[in-house]
Amino acid sequence: MPGENLSRDEARERAALLSVDGYEVSLDLRSAVGESGGEPRTFRSVTTIRFRCSEPGSASFADLIAPSVTAVSLNGVDLDPSEVFDGSRIALEDLREENELVVDAQCAYSRTGEGMHRFVDPEDGEVYLYTQYEPADSRRVMTCFEQPDLKAPFRMEVRAPEGWTAWSNGVGELTDGVWRFAETKPISSYITAFVAGPYHYVTDNYTRKLADGTTLEIPLGAMCRKGLAKHFDADDVFLITKQGLDFFHDHFDYPYPFGKYDQAFVPEYNLGAMENPGLVTFREEFIFRGKVTQASYERRANVILHEMAHMWFGDLVTMEWWDDLWLKESFADFMGSFSMVECTRFTNGWITFANNRKSWAYRADQLPSTHPITADIRDLEDAKLNFDGITYAKGASVLKQLVAYVGQDAFLEGARRYFKRNAYGNTQLGDLLSVLEETSGRDMASWSRSWLQTAGVNSLTPVVTYDASGKVVELAVLQEAAASHPELRPHRVAVGLYRRTPEGTVERYARAEADVDGPRTVVAALAGAEKPDLILVNDDDLTYCKIRFDEGSLETLRGHLGDIGDPLARALCWSALWNLTRDALMPARDFIDLVLRFAGRESDIGVLQMLHAWARSALVNYAAPVWRSTGERLLAEGALRELRIAEPGSQHQLTWARFFAAVASSDADHQLLEGLLGGTAQIDGLDVDQEMRWAFLEPLASAGRATAEVLDAELARDDTASGKRHHVRCLAARPSAAVKAQAWAEVVESDALSNALVEATISGFAQSSQRELIAPYAPRYFEVIERIWSERSIQIGMDVVRGLFPSLQDSVATLAATDEWLSSHADAAPALRRLVLEARDDLARALRGQACDAGSGAAG
Repeated sequence: MPGENLSRDEARERAALLSVDGYEVSLDLRSAVGESGGEPRTFRSVTTIRFRCSEPGSASFADLIAPSVTAVSLNGVDLDPSEVFDGSRIALEDLREENELVVDAQCAYSRTGEGMHRFVDPEDGEVYLYTQYEPADSRRVMTCFEQPDLKAPFRMEVRAPEGWTAWSNGVGELTDGVWRFAETKPISSYITAFVAGPYHYVTDNYTRKLADGTTLEIPLGAMCRKGLAKHFDADDVFLITKQGLDFFHDHFDYPYPFGKYDQAFVPEYNLGAMENPGLVTFREEFIFRGKVTQASYERRANVILHEMAHMWFGDLVTMEWWDDLWLKESFADFMGSFSMVECTRFTNGWITFANNRKSWAYRADQLPSTHPITADIRDLEDAKLNFDGITYAKGASVLKQLVAYVGQDAFLEGARRYFKRNAYGNTQLGDLLSVLEETSGRDMASWSRSWLQTAGVNSLTPVVTYDASGKVVELAVLQEAAASHPELRPHRVAVGLYRRTPEGTVERYARAEADVDGPRTVVAALAGAEKPDLILVNDDDLTYCKIRFDEGSLETLRGHLGDIGDPLARALCWSALWNLTRDALMPARDFIDLVLRFAGRESDIGVLQMLHAWARSALVNYAAPVWRSTGERLLAEGALRELRIAEPGSQHQLTWARFFAAVASSDADHQLLEGLLGGTAQIDGLDVDQEMRWAFLEPLASAGRATAEVLDAELARDDTASGKRHHVRCLAARPSAAVKAQAWAEVVESDALSNALVEATISGFAQSSQRELIAPYAPRYFEVIERIWSERSIQIGMDVVRGLFPSLQDSVATLAATDEWLSSHADAAPALRRLVLEARDDLARALRGQACDAGSGAAG
């Protein structure tokens, strides 16, 4: 509906006028089961809001998105719903100093993962419900003032089908058929939550002695669908949870304030997780149905700790408006890695951060939509799109640098003061900077201007001169910025000098820290050092920048990248080489060659998985089209070679097996996959479990070797929610014009599919080996996206606009068609234009990379 958006100006006006004393929310979810008569399912939602108005007689509005409203009462006066409710807002006229609003509505269950999501498990027919609200979907479940700075206590109750359990933010108790929950502390509407259904639920308890001598007890719970119970390793979830609670209590000096701590792993979830206090929700893919590497467990641990950090950064203290989203997301992203390294078994978490999270940030920071970490968020559509690599990963990278800048003790003391001064309140940028100035004595204003209030990423390049004996005369670091974002920033960096040892490894022998500021900085401490084979700017990953190399260092990497002994230094070099490839400064085939020669020696499994993803991206996006078939063959041969020599049963074997399936292209490759599926071929130690079977079936489907009958038989073998998603993706991957037409129609012309199946269908539709087959859909894309954006929820709109962009039609013609759409749709929704602009930039970057790669082929 056109009125669903909310502007920052409207929110500010309402916050200046209103303050909320409390909510009472009563939901009747018994309609979730049984027949629906073919109509969209709805549930009854009755909300009572007590609030005050600073200017009696004024008018305002409450938020509600619902198919119908049965009754509205303001201060005891019944209002006509048809007059005051427009589908997304309830008009409130002639407000008193103290007010009570009661709204009785029929709200809709969701199939898009927004609001009250309803899922039917295909395995056993059981129904599961959960809510997801951020940034503004609690209004799909209850009447509210949907903005972060109108906090209030919430008192909830739920009527659920017989045999179900219901959960909310507070502790629940079932009395006379009604689940009633303890009143919350003052919180924002977007972090209230409900989960209901026949979930498998496991409990534990956390106990801690506080400084004042009292004992803090936190009941712990973890839940998933019954069908996943046999795979649910709740003990490990609780272990990370307890380690995290210990860490945050040790460092924050503010006891966890929200009572219990439930963690729900739910189906068809759009996000990684959400920090609802007392009831954190996660995507159920964090429950592993098959064998996975330690990188998957590390990722889950990081997300658990990220959401836990939010209990303080975001839930206890919340940003006033989405401009300062970084006040919660950047901190949670940083604290997730920081706490994981300090308190869990995943002590190499900063390597993953440098190699994985920062690559997300570097990409986002070079898009035309890049923005300062403190962004200009005009409305809710802007807010939805700003849950991005800038807000999360760049913000976390900058905070990592801030800790180095002010010192860890000063940083944590600043956090402690911030919590105590602003508990249950809302803050802006200045509130945090002021306490950090107090604790560190540093000028935070200039740091903020450089790092939080400007966009873009700098490049740091070493320039070195030597004397006749080969010693360093001068080593300088050159700082550059893109013309579109010319800001040069102060960087605290370490510069490492590395050389080859007699044993053949590449090891650091000298290191100096320096404050790089301006276009050229001399690192005086390294003068006189022996000549290095490799100069690594930003050694130890202290700052946020793109690393460049001098020619001598590049030569060393081309021959000896796998010999670098330190895994973090090696990961930083890989990341820098990938940035060179994306920037069309290194041919894609050269990057692929490095992966083929050195990835097999990579000890860190998370880095190896990232290298596989980058190698595929290099081939699909940046390799010259005439070289792609050669690249496909080389990658498949290399992956199979590494798969056969990997230690049987190891994580590396598992990772290479998945990569081989992803790049398999020849008849021989496909025959081997068929043999592994059918049991006629075997690789010692490789367990082809159900998840691996689907990983093998997708390339076979894409090649036309796994028919619908074969895929249907596999679904019968794995008739689960996960199996259904895999089945849908594989069906859409088949190389048939009729298949593509059906997949397109199911996503574009119908809204019958759930969010998870929309995602699976799009993934199957867009196969890089089927460029010609899906070429006719490129012009159709530009014809339908504005309609899709106006008709679908923002989540589905984002999935379709991003997922169906014709990036595989990587030609100047597609670039021109994109530009034509942008120029002729200047008045389209800004958020839609942003998505198309981002896709256009990726396409233009791909074409530059292909030109670079083609040039290297001609030269060679």
